[in-house]
Amino acid sequence: MNHKRSLVRRTAVLAASGVTALVLAACGSSGNDTGAAGHGGHRATDSASAVPSVSASQGQHNAADVTFAKGMIPHHRQAVEMADLAPDRARSAEVKKLAAEIKAAQAPEIEKLSGWLMSWGETVPAEGAMDHSMHGGMEGMDAMDGMMSAEEMTELENASGQAFDTAFMEMMIKHHEGAVEMAKTEQSAGAHTPARKMAADIIDSQSAEIEQMKKLLGKK
Repeated sequence: MNHKRSLVRRTAVLAASGVTALVLAACGSSGNDTGAAGHGGHRATDSASAVPSVSASQGQHNAADVTFAKGMIPHHRQAVEMADLAPDRARSAEVKKLAAEIKAAQAPEIEKLSGWLMSWGETVPAEGAMDHSMHGGMEGMDAMDGMMSAEEMTELENASGQAFDTAFMEMMIKHHEGAVEMAKTEQSAGAHTPARKMAADIIDSQSAEIEQMKKLLGKK
Protein backbone atom coordinates (compact mmCIF):
# COMPACT_ATOMS: atom_id res chain seq x y z
CA MET A 1 0.00 0.00 0.00
CA ASN A 2 2.80 2.34 0.97
CA HIS A 3 4.63 1.34 -2.13
CA LYS A 4 1.63 2.29 -4.30
CA ARG A 5 1.26 5.66 -2.58
CA SER A 6 4.94 6.38 -3.06
CA LEU A 7 4.73 5.46 -6.71
CA VAL A 8 1.70 7.70 -7.24
CA ARG A 9 3.41 10.56 -5.46
CA ARG A 10 6.59 10.26 -7.56
CA THR A 11 4.51 10.08 -10.73
CA ALA A 12 2.63 13.26 -9.78
CA VAL A 13 5.87 15.09 -8.97
CA LEU A 14 7.44 14.09 -12.28
CA ALA A 15 4.34 15.17 -14.17
CA ALA A 16 4.28 18.52 -12.42
CA SER A 17 7.98 19.00 -13.13
CA GLY A 18 7.41 18.28 -16.78
CA VAL A 19 4.60 20.80 -17.04
CA THR A 20 6.71 23.40 -15.25
CA ALA A 21 9.60 22.78 -17.62
CA LEU A 22 7.32 23.17 -20.62
CA VAL A 23 5.90 26.43 -19.27
CA LEU A 24 9.34 27.82 -18.54
CA ALA A 25 10.56 26.86 -21.98
CA ALA A 26 7.59 28.54 -23.61
CA CYS A 27 8.09 31.70 -21.55
CA GLY A 28 11.77 31.74 -22.32
CA SER A 29 11.08 31.42 -26.02
CA SER A 30 8.48 34.20 -25.87
CA GLY A 31 10.85 36.46 -23.93
CA ASN A 32 13.63 35.89 -26.43
CA ASP A 33 11.30 36.72 -29.32
CA THR A 34 10.16 39.90 -27.59
CA GLY A 35 13.71 40.86 -26.89
CA ALA A 36 14.63 40.33 -30.50
CA ALA A 37 11.75 42.51 -31.56
CA GLY A 38 12.71 45.10 -29.00
CA HIS A 39 16.35 45.25 -30.08
CA GLY A 40 16.20 44.28 -33.72
CA GLY A 41 12.58 45.05 -34.62
CA HIS A 42 10.62 48.26 -35.15
CA ARG A 43 11.20 49.76 -31.74
CA ALA A 44 14.97 49.59 -31.96
CA THR A 45 14.92 50.82 -35.55
CA ASP A 46 12.59 53.71 -34.74
CA SER A 47 14.71 54.79 -31.79
CA ALA A 48 17.91 54.64 -33.79
CA SER A 49 16.49 56.55 -36.72
CA ALA A 50 14.80 59.21 -34.59
CA VAL A 51 18.01 60.49 -33.02
CA PRO A 52 19.87 61.47 -36.19
CA SER A 53 16.76 62.96 -37.78
CA VAL A 54 16.21 65.29 -34.81
CA SER A 55 19.88 66.20 -34.69
CA ALA A 56 19.93 66.96 -38.40
CA SER A 57 16.87 69.18 -38.09
CA GLN A 58 18.27 71.13 -35.16
CA GLY A 59 21.75 71.52 -36.61
CA GLN A 60 20.83 72.44 -40.17
CA HIS A 61 21.85 76.08 -40.37
CA ASN A 62 24.68 78.09 -41.89
CA ALA A 63 26.36 81.49 -41.64
CA ALA A 64 23.63 83.13 -43.74
CA ASP A 65 21.00 82.01 -41.21
CA VAL A 66 23.04 83.50 -38.35
CA THR A 67 23.49 86.78 -40.24
CA PHE A 68 19.77 86.91 -41.01
CA ALA A 69 18.79 86.38 -37.37
CA LYS A 70 21.35 88.79 -35.96
CA GLY A 71 20.38 91.46 -38.47
CA MET A 72 16.61 91.00 -38.35
CA ILE A 73 16.35 91.14 -34.53
CA PRO A 74 17.51 94.78 -34.19
CA HIS A 75 15.69 95.63 -37.42
CA HIS A 76 12.41 94.33 -36.00
CA ARG A 77 13.08 95.98 -32.64
CA GLN A 78 13.33 99.37 -34.31
CA ALA A 79 10.12 98.76 -36.28
CA VAL A 80 8.35 97.91 -33.00
CA GLU A 81 9.79 101.07 -31.41
CA MET A 82 8.47 103.12 -34.32
CA ALA A 83 5.07 101.43 -34.09
CA ASP A 84 4.88 102.18 -30.37
CA LEU A 85 4.94 105.91 -31.18
CA ALA A 86 1.80 105.78 -33.30
CA PRO A 87 -1.00 105.49 -30.70
CA ASP A 88 -0.17 108.88 -29.12
CA ARG A 89 1.07 110.72 -32.20
CA ALA A 90 -0.74 109.50 -35.31
CA ARG A 91 -3.88 111.21 -36.57
CA SER A 92 -4.97 108.61 -39.11
CA ALA A 93 -6.82 105.56 -37.80
CA GLU A 94 -5.32 103.61 -40.71
CA VAL A 95 -1.78 104.49 -39.59
CA LYS A 96 -2.58 103.47 -36.01
CA LYS A 97 -4.01 100.16 -37.22
CA LEU A 98 -1.00 99.54 -39.47
CA ALA A 99 1.40 100.26 -36.61
CA ALA A 100 -0.45 97.81 -34.36
CA GLU A 101 -0.28 95.12 -37.05
CA ILE A 102 3.45 95.69 -37.54
CA LYS A 103 4.10 95.27 -33.82
CA ALA A 104 1.86 92.19 -33.57
CA ALA A 105 3.72 90.51 -36.44
CA GLN A 106 7.30 91.42 -35.61
CA ALA A 107 7.47 91.11 -31.81
CA PRO A 108 6.89 87.30 -31.89
CA GLU A 109 9.44 86.97 -34.70
CA ILE A 110 12.05 88.65 -32.49
CA GLU A 111 11.48 85.93 -29.88
CA LYS A 112 11.71 83.18 -32.48
CA LEU A 113 14.90 84.58 -34.01
CA SER A 114 16.46 84.93 -30.55
CA GLY A 115 15.58 81.31 -29.76
CA TRP A 116 17.28 80.11 -32.92
CA LEU A 117 20.46 82.01 -32.12
CA MET A 118 20.59 80.60 -28.59
CA SER A 119 20.02 77.06 -29.87
CA TRP A 120 22.92 77.57 -32.31
CA GLY A 121 25.23 78.80 -29.54
CA GLU A 122 25.24 82.33 -30.96
CA THR A 123 24.92 85.66 -29.14
CA VAL A 124 21.60 87.48 -29.34
CA PRO A 125 22.07 91.19 -30.20
CA ALA A 126 21.75 93.35 -27.11
CA GLU A 127 18.75 95.59 -26.60
CA GLY A 128 19.38 99.03 -28.08
CA ALA A 129 21.90 97.73 -30.63
CA MET A 130 20.00 99.21 -33.54
CA ASP A 131 22.33 101.64 -35.24
CA HIS A 132 24.40 101.29 -38.40
CA SER A 133 27.63 100.96 -36.45
CA MET A 134 26.39 97.63 -35.14
CA HIS A 135 25.41 96.47 -38.61
CA GLY A 136 28.65 97.68 -40.12
CA GLY A 137 30.56 95.18 -38.02
CA MET A 138 28.37 92.28 -39.03
CA GLU A 139 29.65 90.09 -41.82
CA GLY A 140 27.35 90.05 -44.83
CA MET A 141 25.15 92.94 -43.69
CA ASP A 142 24.50 95.76 -46.13
CA ALA A 143 24.74 99.24 -44.59
CA MET A 144 21.64 100.21 -46.61
CA ASP A 145 19.29 97.92 -44.73
CA GLY A 146 16.60 100.51 -44.09
CA MET A 147 17.45 101.19 -40.45
CA MET A 148 16.58 104.67 -39.20
CA SER A 149 19.37 106.88 -37.87
CA ALA A 150 19.19 108.39 -34.38
CA GLU A 151 18.31 111.72 -35.98
CA GLU A 152 15.44 110.19 -37.94
CA MET A 153 14.08 108.49 -34.83
CA THR A 154 14.21 111.80 -32.95
CA GLU A 155 12.37 113.50 -35.83
CA LEU A 156 9.64 110.84 -35.67
CA GLU A 157 9.35 111.11 -31.89
CA ASN A 158 8.90 114.89 -32.12
CA ALA A 159 6.24 114.73 -34.85
CA SER A 160 2.48 114.50 -34.34
CA GLY A 161 -0.74 114.51 -36.32
CA GLN A 162 -0.50 114.44 -40.09
CA ALA A 163 3.23 115.22 -39.95
CA PHE A 164 3.76 112.06 -37.93
CA ASP A 165 1.60 109.98 -40.27
CA THR A 166 3.63 111.09 -43.27
CA ALA A 167 7.02 110.66 -41.60
CA PHE A 168 6.04 107.29 -40.15
CA MET A 169 4.96 105.85 -43.47
CA GLU A 170 7.88 107.27 -45.43
CA MET A 171 10.35 105.89 -42.90
CA MET A 172 8.55 102.56 -42.56
CA ILE A 173 8.54 102.06 -46.32
CA LYS A 174 12.31 102.47 -46.32
CA HIS A 175 12.54 100.21 -43.28
CA HIS A 176 10.38 97.51 -44.86
CA GLU A 177 12.34 97.64 -48.11
CA GLY A 178 15.50 96.90 -46.15
CA ALA A 179 13.84 93.97 -44.40
CA VAL A 180 12.61 92.56 -47.70
CA GLU A 181 16.13 92.65 -49.15
CA MET A 182 17.52 90.91 -46.05
CA ALA A 183 14.79 88.27 -46.33
CA LYS A 184 15.55 87.69 -50.01
CA THR A 185 19.20 87.07 -49.12
CA GLU A 186 18.14 84.54 -46.49
CA GLN A 187 15.92 82.74 -48.96
CA SER A 188 18.72 82.40 -51.49
CA ALA A 189 21.59 81.63 -49.12
CA GLY A 190 20.10 80.26 -45.89
CA ALA A 191 19.90 76.58 -44.92
CA HIS A 192 17.55 76.63 -41.91
CA THR A 193 14.08 75.78 -43.20
CA PRO A 194 12.11 77.70 -40.51
CA ALA A 195 14.27 80.78 -41.08
CA ARG A 196 13.71 80.61 -44.82
CA LYS A 197 9.96 80.24 -44.18
CA MET A 198 10.03 83.34 -41.98
CA ALA A 199 11.91 85.19 -44.72
CA ALA A 200 9.18 84.29 -47.21
CA ASP A 201 6.51 85.54 -44.80
CA ILE A 202 8.42 88.81 -44.30
CA ILE A 203 8.67 89.35 -48.05
CA ASP A 204 4.95 88.75 -48.55
CA SER A 205 3.62 90.73 -45.59
CA GLN A 206 5.97 93.70 -45.74
CA SER A 207 5.72 94.05 -49.52
CA ALA A 208 1.94 94.28 -49.08
CA GLU A 209 2.36 96.87 -46.32
CA ILE A 210 4.70 98.91 -48.53
CA GLU A 211 2.00 99.07 -51.20
CA GLN A 212 -0.61 99.98 -48.58
CA MET A 213 1.52 102.84 -47.22
CA LYS A 214 2.26 104.15 -50.71
CA LYS A 215 -1.47 104.30 -51.41
CA LEU A 216 -2.13 106.10 -48.13
CA LEU A 217 0.61 108.61 -48.86
CA GLY A 218 -0.91 109.19 -52.29
CA LYS A 219 -4.15 110.27 -50.62
CA LYS A 220 -2.43 113.07 -48.70
